[in-house]
Amino acid sequence: MMRDYKPPRSSYRRKARRPYGRHAKPAKRKLTFLLFFFGLATCTFIFFSESEITQISAHIPPEPLNMVSVPEEESSFKPQENKQTKQQNEPAPQPKFMLAEKKGIVKRGHTISHLLDDYLTSRQIYQVSQQSKKIYSLSKLNAGQPYKLVTLDDQFDSFLYDIDENEQLLILLQDDTFEISRIPIPYEINNEVVKGSISSNLFNAVDKIGEKPELAINLAEIFAWDIDFILDIRKGDSFQAIVEKRFREGKPAGYGRILAAEFINQAQKYQAVLYKDGNIKADYYDAEGNNLRKAFLKAPLSFTRISSGFTMKRFHPITRTWKSHPAIDYVAPTGTPIKTVGDGTVTRKGYTKGNGKFAEIRHTNGYSTIYLHMSRFARGLRKGKRVTQGQVIGYVGSTGLATGPHLCFRMRKQGRPVNPNRVRVPSAPAVSNQNMDDFLAIAAPLLAQLENEEIRQAKADISTETDSRKVN
Repeated sequence: MMRDYKPPRSSYRRKARRPYGRHAKPAKRKLTFLLFFFGLATCTFIFFSESEITQISAHIPPEPLNMVSVPEEESSFKPQENKQTKQQNEPAPQPKFMLAEKKGIVKRGHTISHLLDDYLTSRQIYQVSQQSKKIYSLSKLNAGQPYKLVTLDDQFDSFLYDIDENEQLLILLQDDTFEISRIPIPYEINNEVVKGSISSNLFNAVDKIGEKPELAINLAEIFAWDIDFILDIRKGDSFQAIVEKRFREGKPAGYGRILAAEFINQAQKYQAVLYKDGNIKADYYDAEGNNLRKAFLKAPLSFTRISSGFTMKRFHPITRTWKSHPAIDYVAPTGTPIKTVGDGTVTRKGYTKGNGKFAEIRHTNGYSTIYLHMSRFARGLRKGKRVTQGQVIGYVGSTGLATGPHLCFRMRKQGRPVNPNRVRVPSAPAVSNQNMDDFLAIAAPLLAQLENEEIRQAKADISTETDSRKVN
Protein backbone atom coordinates (compact mmCIF):
# COMPACT_ATOMS: atom_id res chain seq x y z
CA MET A 1 0.00 0.00 0.00
CA MET A 2 1.38 3.32 -1.02
CA ARG A 3 1.43 6.20 1.52
CA ASP A 4 1.84 9.92 0.92
CA TYR A 5 4.50 11.22 3.36
CA LYS A 6 4.33 14.79 2.01
CA PRO A 7 0.83 16.10 2.61
CA PRO A 8 -0.22 19.34 1.01
CA ARG A 9 0.66 22.67 2.79
CA SER A 10 -2.98 23.56 3.45
CA SER A 11 -3.56 20.49 5.52
CA TYR A 12 -3.40 20.64 9.39
CA ARG A 13 -0.08 19.83 10.93
CA ARG A 14 -0.26 18.19 14.26
CA LYS A 15 2.03 19.87 16.81
CA ALA A 16 4.29 17.80 18.81
CA ARG A 17 3.14 17.31 22.37
CA ARG A 18 5.52 18.53 25.10
CA PRO A 19 6.68 15.82 27.39
CA TYR A 20 5.63 15.92 31.02
CA GLY A 21 6.01 13.87 34.07
CA ARG A 22 8.94 11.58 34.03
CA HIS A 23 9.40 12.28 30.36
CA ALA A 24 9.83 16.07 30.98
CA LYS A 25 13.12 17.75 31.01
CA PRO A 26 14.86 17.71 34.42
CA ALA A 27 15.12 21.56 34.82
CA LYS A 28 11.46 22.19 34.19
CA ARG A 29 10.49 19.37 36.52
CA LYS A 30 12.56 20.85 39.27
CA LEU A 31 10.98 24.32 38.91
CA THR A 32 7.51 22.85 39.18
CA PHE A 33 8.28 21.04 42.40
CA LEU A 34 9.87 24.17 43.93
CA LEU A 35 6.79 26.25 43.26
CA PHE A 36 4.56 23.59 44.72
CA PHE A 37 6.54 23.24 47.95
CA PHE A 38 6.88 27.07 48.35
CA GLY A 39 3.11 27.52 48.20
CA LEU A 40 2.58 24.70 50.66
CA ALA A 41 5.10 26.18 53.12
CA THR A 42 3.52 29.62 52.93
CA CYS A 43 0.04 28.35 53.77
CA THR A 44 1.37 26.28 56.66
CA PHE A 45 3.23 29.29 58.13
CA ILE A 46 0.18 31.56 57.97
CA PHE A 47 -2.04 28.96 59.62
CA PHE A 48 0.25 28.30 62.59
CA SER A 49 1.12 32.02 63.08
CA GLU A 50 -2.53 33.07 63.55
CA SER A 51 -3.12 30.22 65.99
CA GLU A 52 -0.10 31.21 68.11
CA ILE A 53 -1.07 34.89 68.25
CA THR A 54 -4.62 33.97 69.33
CA GLN A 55 -3.31 31.72 72.10
CA ILE A 56 -0.87 34.37 73.38
CA SER A 57 -3.50 37.09 73.48
CA ALA A 58 -5.95 34.81 75.26
CA HIS A 59 -3.67 33.28 77.93
CA ILE A 60 -1.02 35.87 78.87
CA PRO A 61 -2.35 37.81 81.96
CA PRO A 62 -1.91 41.62 82.20
CA GLU A 63 0.75 43.05 84.48
CA PRO A 64 -0.53 44.12 87.96
CA LEU A 65 -1.24 47.88 88.41
CA ASN A 66 0.93 49.97 90.74
CA MET A 67 -1.43 51.10 93.56
CA VAL A 68 0.86 53.86 94.90
CA SER A 69 -1.14 57.13 94.87
CA VAL A 70 0.34 60.06 93.02
CA PRO A 71 -0.65 63.72 93.74
CA GLU A 72 -2.76 65.17 90.99
CA GLU A 73 -0.35 67.99 90.23
CA GLU A 74 2.64 65.55 90.02
CA SER A 75 0.94 62.90 87.97
CA SER A 76 1.97 62.78 84.35
CA PHE A 77 -0.96 60.56 83.44
CA LYS A 78 -3.54 62.44 81.45
CA PRO A 79 -6.48 60.37 80.31
CA GLN A 80 -7.44 60.79 76.74
CA GLU A 81 -10.94 62.20 76.55
CA ASN A 82 -13.28 61.50 73.78
CA LYS A 83 -13.44 64.59 71.59
CA GLN A 84 -17.20 64.46 71.38
CA THR A 85 -17.56 64.12 75.20
CA LYS A 86 -15.12 66.95 75.75
CA GLN A 87 -17.04 69.23 73.43
CA GLN A 88 -20.27 68.39 75.25
CA ASN A 89 -18.76 69.15 78.69
CA GLU A 90 -17.18 72.42 77.67
CA PRO A 91 -19.47 75.49 77.89
CA ALA A 92 -20.50 77.00 74.64
CA PRO A 93 -18.28 79.96 73.68
CA GLN A 94 -19.90 83.24 74.65
CA PRO A 95 -20.00 86.11 72.18
CA LYS A 96 -17.54 88.88 73.01
CA PHE A 97 -18.94 92.39 73.43
CA MET A 98 -16.93 95.58 73.09
CA LEU A 99 -18.02 98.03 75.82
CA ALA A 100 -16.72 101.59 75.58
CA GLU A 101 -17.24 104.76 77.63
CA LYS A 102 -16.94 108.34 76.48
CA LYS A 103 -16.82 111.04 79.16
CA GLY A 104 -17.14 114.73 78.47
CA ILE A 105 -18.40 118.15 79.53
CA VAL A 106 -21.39 119.82 77.91
CA LYS A 107 -20.10 122.80 75.95
CA ARG A 108 -21.86 126.11 75.48
CA GLY A 109 -24.44 125.87 72.72
CA HIS A 110 -24.49 122.09 72.65
CA THR A 111 -27.81 120.26 72.56
CA ILE A 112 -28.74 116.62 72.95
CA SER A 113 -28.44 116.29 69.17
CA HIS A 114 -24.78 117.33 69.30
CA LEU A 115 -24.08 114.65 71.91
CA LEU A 116 -26.01 111.74 70.39
CA ASP A 117 -25.99 112.49 66.64
CA ASP A 118 -23.26 109.89 65.92
CA TYR A 119 -25.16 107.10 67.66
CA LEU A 120 -28.89 107.71 67.18
CA THR A 121 -31.03 108.69 64.23
CA SER A 122 -32.86 112.01 64.15
CA ARG A 123 -36.10 110.15 64.78
CA GLN A 124 -34.67 108.41 67.83
CA ILE A 125 -33.31 111.68 69.24
CA TYR A 126 -36.73 113.28 68.80
CA GLN A 127 -38.31 110.28 70.55
CA VAL A 128 -35.88 110.59 73.46
CA SER A 129 -36.53 114.35 73.79
CA GLN A 130 -40.30 113.90 73.88
CA GLN A 131 -40.15 110.98 76.30
CA SER A 132 -37.78 112.84 78.65
CA LYS A 133 -39.90 115.98 79.04
CA LYS A 134 -41.88 114.69 82.03
CA ILE A 135 -38.71 113.56 83.80
CA TYR A 136 -36.14 116.20 82.84
CA SER A 137 -36.32 118.44 79.81
CA LEU A 138 -33.26 117.94 77.62
CA SER A 139 -33.50 121.59 76.60
CA LYS A 140 -32.16 122.40 80.09
CA LEU A 141 -28.71 120.87 79.49
CA ASN A 142 -26.24 123.23 81.16
CA ALA A 143 -22.77 124.03 79.89
CA GLY A 144 -20.08 122.72 82.19
CA GLN A 145 -22.04 119.68 83.42
CA PRO A 146 -20.38 116.27 82.97
CA TYR A 147 -21.88 113.41 81.00
CA LYS A 148 -20.99 109.82 80.10
CA LEU A 149 -21.92 107.96 76.91
CA VAL A 150 -21.69 104.14 76.87
CA THR A 151 -21.61 102.12 73.64
CA LEU A 152 -21.82 98.36 73.07
CA ASP A 153 -20.13 97.18 69.88
CA ASP A 154 -20.14 100.82 68.71
CA GLN A 155 -23.92 100.98 69.20
CA PHE A 156 -25.71 103.26 71.68
CA ASP A 157 -26.25 101.65 75.09
CA SER A 158 -26.81 104.43 77.67
CA PHE A 159 -26.33 108.13 78.40
CA LEU A 160 -25.74 109.67 81.85
CA TYR A 161 -25.97 113.41 82.53
CA ASP A 162 -25.38 115.12 85.88
CA ILE A 163 -28.48 117.21 86.58
CA ASP A 164 -26.93 118.63 89.76
CA GLU A 165 -24.65 117.44 92.55
CA ASN A 166 -27.13 114.81 93.70
CA GLU A 167 -28.94 113.39 90.67
CA GLN A 168 -28.25 112.06 87.18
CA LEU A 169 -30.45 111.63 84.15
CA LEU A 170 -30.20 108.08 82.77
CA ILE A 171 -31.22 107.25 79.19
CA LEU A 172 -31.00 103.48 78.62
CA LEU A 173 -31.73 101.56 75.42
CA GLN A 174 -33.42 98.21 76.13
CA ASP A 175 -34.75 96.06 73.28
CA ASP A 176 -35.21 99.05 70.96
CA THR A 177 -37.05 100.93 73.74
CA PHE A 178 -35.70 103.91 75.69
CA GLU A 179 -35.97 103.87 79.49
CA ILE A 180 -35.48 107.32 81.05
CA SER A 181 -35.17 108.03 84.78
CA ARG A 182 -33.54 110.23 87.41
CA ILE A 183 -31.14 108.33 89.65
CA PRO A 184 -28.92 109.37 92.58
CA ILE A 185 -25.24 109.87 91.83
CA PRO A 186 -23.32 106.93 93.35
CA TYR A 187 -20.93 108.51 95.86
CA GLU A 188 -18.65 106.90 98.39
CA ILE A 189 -19.38 108.61 101.73
CA ASN A 190 -17.04 109.22 104.66
CA ASN A 191 -18.36 110.98 107.79
CA GLU A 192 -15.87 113.40 109.34
CA VAL A 193 -15.92 115.91 112.16
CA VAL A 194 -14.72 119.39 111.13
CA LYS A 195 -14.24 122.27 113.54
CA GLY A 196 -12.84 125.76 113.55
CA SER A 197 -12.62 129.09 115.32
CA ILE A 198 -13.51 132.48 113.84
CA SER A 199 -11.04 135.35 113.83
CA SER A 200 -12.70 137.54 111.18
CA ASN A 201 -15.49 135.69 109.33
CA LEU A 202 -16.80 132.22 108.66
CA PHE A 203 -15.23 132.00 105.19
CA ASN A 204 -11.72 132.59 106.52
CA ALA A 205 -12.26 130.18 109.41
CA VAL A 206 -13.33 127.40 107.04
CA ASP A 207 -10.43 128.09 104.69
CA LYS A 208 -7.99 128.02 107.62
CA ILE A 209 -8.86 124.39 108.45
CA GLY A 210 -8.42 123.34 104.82
CA GLU A 211 -12.09 123.11 103.87
CA LYS A 212 -13.90 124.64 100.92
CA PRO A 213 -16.19 127.73 100.89
CA GLU A 214 -19.13 125.42 100.16
CA LEU A 215 -18.97 124.20 103.75
CA ALA A 216 -19.25 127.76 105.08
CA ILE A 217 -22.34 128.36 102.94
CA ASN A 218 -23.95 125.13 104.13
CA LEU A 219 -23.33 125.98 107.78
CA ALA A 220 -24.70 129.49 107.32
CA GLU A 221 -27.88 128.13 105.73
CA ILE A 222 -28.50 125.82 108.71
CA PHE A 223 -28.31 128.61 111.30
CA ALA A 224 -29.58 131.41 109.03
CA TRP A 225 -32.79 131.83 111.10
CA ASP A 226 -30.92 132.46 114.36
CA ILE A 227 -27.62 134.03 113.32
CA ASP A 228 -27.02 136.92 110.95
CA PHE A 229 -23.60 136.04 109.57
CA ILE A 230 -23.10 139.67 108.57
CA LEU A 231 -23.97 141.44 111.81
CA ASP A 232 -23.77 138.84 114.59
CA ILE A 233 -20.38 137.17 114.03
CA ARG A 234 -17.68 137.92 116.61
CA LYS A 235 -14.02 136.98 117.01
CA GLY A 236 -13.76 133.83 119.10
CA ASP A 237 -16.99 132.27 117.81
CA SER A 238 -16.55 128.62 116.93
CA PHE A 239 -18.24 125.81 115.04
CA GLN A 240 -18.05 122.08 114.51
CA ALA A 241 -20.03 119.68 112.38
CA ILE A 242 -20.34 116.04 111.35
CA VAL A 243 -20.07 116.25 107.57
CA GLU A 244 -20.49 113.72 104.78
CA LYS A 245 -17.47 113.96 102.49
CA ARG A 246 -18.20 112.50 99.08
CA PHE A 247 -15.86 110.66 96.74
CA ARG A 248 -16.50 109.69 93.13
CA GLU A 249 -14.31 107.13 91.43
CA GLY A 250 -11.78 107.63 94.22
CA LYS A 251 -11.61 111.42 93.86
CA PRO A 252 -13.04 114.05 96.28
CA ALA A 253 -16.45 115.23 95.05
CA GLY A 254 -17.50 117.88 97.55
CA TYR A 255 -19.74 117.66 100.57
CA GLY A 256 -22.90 115.72 101.19
CA ARG A 257 -25.22 116.37 104.10
CA ILE A 258 -24.30 117.93 107.42
CA LEU A 259 -25.69 115.36 109.86
CA ALA A 260 -25.25 117.51 112.95
CA ALA A 261 -23.69 120.90 113.72
CA GLU A 262 -22.96 123.26 116.57
CA PHE A 263 -22.26 126.99 116.42
CA ILE A 264 -21.24 129.12 119.39
CA ASN A 265 -22.05 132.76 118.69
CA GLN A 266 -21.36 135.39 121.35
CA ALA A 267 -21.19 132.64 124.02
CA GLN A 268 -24.58 131.22 123.01
CA LYS A 269 -24.69 127.66 121.74
CA TYR A 270 -26.85 126.67 118.78
CA GLN A 271 -27.24 123.02 117.82
CA ALA A 272 -28.76 121.33 114.79
CA VAL A 273 -29.55 117.72 113.90
CA LEU A 274 -30.79 116.61 110.48
CA TYR A 275 -33.96 114.51 110.74
CA LYS A 276 -36.78 113.40 108.45
CA ASP A 277 -40.08 113.51 110.33
CA GLY A 278 -42.24 110.91 108.61
CA ASN A 279 -43.20 112.00 105.10
CA ILE A 280 -42.05 115.60 105.72
CA LYS A 281 -38.90 116.78 103.96
CA ALA A 282 -35.76 116.38 106.08
CA ASP A 283 -35.05 119.45 108.20
CA TYR A 284 -32.83 120.65 111.06
CA TYR A 285 -33.98 120.55 114.68
CA ASP A 286 -32.35 121.50 117.96
CA ALA A 287 -31.65 119.01 120.76
CA GLU A 288 -35.27 119.18 122.00
CA GLY A 289 -36.77 118.61 118.57
CA ASN A 290 -37.70 122.25 117.84
CA ASN A 291 -37.44 123.26 114.19
CA LEU A 292 -34.64 125.71 113.41
CA ARG A 293 -36.50 126.95 110.36
CA LYS A 294 -38.63 130.03 110.88
CA ALA A 295 -40.95 132.04 108.69
CA PHE A 296 -38.16 134.42 107.57
CA LEU A 297 -34.43 134.19 107.07
CA LYS A 298 -32.28 136.63 108.97
CA ALA A 299 -30.85 138.01 105.70
CA PRO A 300 -31.50 137.69 101.94
CA LEU A 301 -27.78 137.35 101.13
CA SER A 302 -24.89 135.23 102.32
CA PHE A 303 -21.65 136.85 103.46
CA THR A 304 -21.52 140.51 102.66
CA ARG A 305 -21.51 143.74 104.67
CA ILE A 306 -24.02 146.35 105.69
CA SER A 307 -23.53 149.81 104.21
CA SER A 308 -26.72 151.40 105.54
CA GLY A 309 -29.00 150.20 108.28
CA PHE A 310 -32.67 150.74 109.02
CA THR A 311 -33.20 154.42 109.86
CA MET A 312 -35.86 157.08 109.40
CA LYS A 313 -33.28 159.76 108.57
CA ARG A 314 -30.36 159.28 106.20
CA PHE A 315 -28.41 161.56 103.90
CA HIS A 316 -28.87 160.21 100.38
CA PRO A 317 -25.48 160.15 98.58
CA ILE A 318 -26.98 160.86 95.14
CA THR A 319 -29.90 163.24 95.72
CA ARG A 320 -27.88 164.98 98.48
CA THR A 321 -30.98 165.23 100.65
CA TRP A 322 -32.06 163.84 104.00
CA LYS A 323 -34.60 161.09 103.60
CA SER A 324 -35.91 158.18 105.60
CA HIS A 325 -34.29 154.82 104.85
CA PRO A 326 -36.64 152.10 106.16
CA ALA A 327 -34.42 149.39 104.69
CA ILE A 328 -31.10 147.62 105.02
CA ASP A 329 -28.46 148.00 102.32
CA TYR A 330 -26.28 144.94 101.77
CA VAL A 331 -23.08 145.60 99.82
CA ALA A 332 -22.05 142.66 97.66
CA PRO A 333 -20.36 142.04 94.30
CA THR A 334 -22.48 142.30 91.17
CA GLY A 335 -24.11 138.96 90.42
CA THR A 336 -24.36 137.76 94.03
CA PRO A 337 -27.55 135.64 94.32
CA ILE A 338 -30.49 137.24 96.18
CA LYS A 339 -32.80 134.89 98.08
CA THR A 340 -36.33 135.43 99.18
CA VAL A 341 -36.45 135.36 102.99
CA GLY A 342 -39.74 133.46 103.10
CA ASP A 343 -42.39 131.58 101.15
CA GLY A 344 -44.72 133.83 99.19
CA THR A 345 -46.06 135.12 95.88
CA VAL A 346 -44.49 137.67 93.53
CA THR A 347 -46.83 140.68 93.46
CA ARG A 348 -44.62 143.13 91.55
CA LYS A 349 -41.66 142.88 89.21
CA GLY A 350 -40.33 145.75 87.14
CA TYR A 351 -38.10 148.78 86.82
CA THR A 352 -38.27 152.37 88.09
CA LYS A 353 -35.80 155.22 87.86
CA GLY A 354 -35.12 155.24 91.58
CA ASN A 355 -35.43 151.53 92.46
CA GLY A 356 -33.91 150.08 89.32
CA LYS A 357 -34.89 146.45 88.78
CA PHE A 358 -36.95 145.33 91.74
CA ALA A 359 -39.34 142.60 92.92
CA GLU A 360 -41.93 142.50 95.71
CA ILE A 361 -43.11 139.31 97.42
CA ARG A 362 -46.20 138.90 99.60
CA HIS A 363 -45.90 136.54 102.56
CA THR A 364 -48.38 135.26 105.14
CA ASN A 365 -49.59 137.23 108.20
CA GLY A 366 -49.58 140.52 106.26
CA TYR A 367 -45.81 140.66 105.63
CA SER A 368 -44.18 141.64 102.33
CA THR A 369 -40.55 142.10 101.26
CA ILE A 370 -39.01 144.26 98.50
CA TYR A 371 -35.64 143.73 96.77
CA LEU A 372 -34.18 146.74 94.87
CA HIS A 373 -31.32 147.64 92.48
CA MET A 374 -30.95 144.12 91.03
CA SER A 375 -28.74 143.60 87.99
CA ARG A 376 -31.11 140.97 86.61
CA PHE A 377 -33.97 138.71 87.64
CA ALA A 378 -33.79 134.97 88.12
CA ARG A 379 -34.97 132.93 85.15
CA GLY A 380 -38.71 132.32 85.22
CA LEU A 381 -39.50 134.97 87.83
CA ARG A 382 -42.83 136.64 87.02
CA LYS A 383 -45.80 138.27 88.67
CA GLY A 384 -48.07 135.75 90.38
CA LYS A 385 -45.41 133.04 90.71
CA ARG A 386 -45.04 131.14 94.00
CA VAL A 387 -41.56 131.18 95.53
CA THR A 388 -40.11 129.25 98.44
CA GLN A 389 -37.88 130.39 101.25
CA GLY A 390 -34.25 130.60 100.16
CA GLN A 391 -35.10 130.53 96.44
CA VAL A 392 -32.95 132.80 94.25
CA ILE A 393 -35.09 135.56 92.76
CA GLY A 394 -32.40 137.86 91.33
CA TYR A 395 -28.83 139.07 91.46
CA VAL A 396 -27.09 142.02 93.06
CA GLY A 397 -26.55 145.05 90.82
CA SER A 398 -26.53 148.85 90.78
CA THR A 399 -29.54 149.74 88.63
CA GLY A 400 -31.54 152.88 89.52
CA LEU A 401 -30.21 155.44 91.97
CA ALA A 402 -27.23 153.51 93.34
CA THR A 403 -23.59 154.44 93.90
CA GLY A 404 -22.42 150.84 93.57
CA PRO A 405 -23.57 147.23 93.57
CA HIS A 406 -25.73 146.48 96.58
CA LEU A 407 -29.17 145.17 97.61
CA CYS A 408 -31.69 147.47 99.25
CA PHE A 409 -33.91 145.15 101.30
CA ARG A 410 -37.22 146.32 102.75
CA MET A 411 -39.89 144.61 104.84
CA ARG A 412 -43.44 145.76 105.52
CA LYS A 413 -46.29 144.56 107.70
CA GLN A 414 -49.78 145.58 106.69
CA GLY A 415 -48.13 148.12 104.34
CA ARG A 416 -46.03 149.81 107.03
CA PRO A 417 -42.19 149.60 107.15
CA VAL A 418 -40.69 147.36 109.85
CA ASN A 419 -37.10 146.64 110.83
CA PRO A 420 -36.24 143.12 109.58
CA ASN A 421 -33.78 142.62 112.45
CA ARG A 422 -36.51 143.13 115.05
CA VAL A 423 -39.17 140.92 113.54
CA ARG A 424 -39.99 137.94 115.77
CA VAL A 425 -41.60 135.15 113.83
CA PRO A 426 -42.70 131.67 114.92
CA SER A 427 -40.73 128.56 114.05
CA ALA A 428 -41.86 125.80 111.74
CA PRO A 429 -43.49 122.77 113.43
CA ALA A 430 -41.35 120.71 115.81
CA VAL A 431 -40.80 116.96 115.52
CA SER A 432 -44.14 115.16 115.77
CA ASN A 433 -44.98 113.37 119.03
CA GLN A 434 -45.15 110.00 117.34
CA ASN A 435 -41.57 110.34 116.02
CA MET A 436 -40.01 112.17 118.97
CA ASP A 437 -38.49 109.01 120.52
CA ASP A 438 -36.95 108.08 117.20
CA PHE A 439 -35.53 111.59 116.80
CA LEU A 440 -33.96 111.56 120.27
CA ALA A 441 -32.41 108.15 119.62
CA ILE A 442 -30.77 109.51 116.45
CA ALA A 443 -29.80 112.90 117.86
CA ALA A 444 -28.21 111.68 121.12
CA PRO A 445 -25.13 109.91 119.67
CA LEU A 446 -24.53 112.68 117.12
CA LEU A 447 -24.61 115.45 119.71
CA ALA A 448 -22.52 113.29 122.08
CA GLN A 449 -19.87 112.99 119.38
CA LEU A 450 -19.77 116.77 119.04
CA GLU A 451 -19.65 117.14 122.82
CA ASN A 452 -16.70 114.76 123.06
CA GLU A 453 -14.88 116.67 120.35
CA GLU A 454 -15.50 119.89 122.26
CA ILE A 455 -14.15 118.40 125.50
CA ARG A 456 -11.13 116.93 123.70
CA GLN A 457 -10.40 120.30 122.11
CA ALA A 458 -10.72 122.09 125.46
CA LYS A 459 -8.24 119.67 127.06
CA ALA A 460 -5.85 120.15 124.17
CA ASP A 461 -6.07 123.94 124.55
CA ILE A 462 -5.41 123.69 128.32
CA SER A 463 -2.43 121.39 127.72
CA THR A 464 -0.99 123.76 125.15
CA GLU A 465 -1.43 126.73 127.48
CA THR A 466 0.25 124.85 130.37
CA ASP A 467 3.21 123.87 128.21
CA SER A 468 3.54 127.47 127.09
CA ARG A 469 3.69 128.66 130.71
CA LYS A 470 6.37 126.07 131.57
CA VAL A 471 8.51 127.23 128.69
CA ASN A 472 8.16 130.85 129.77
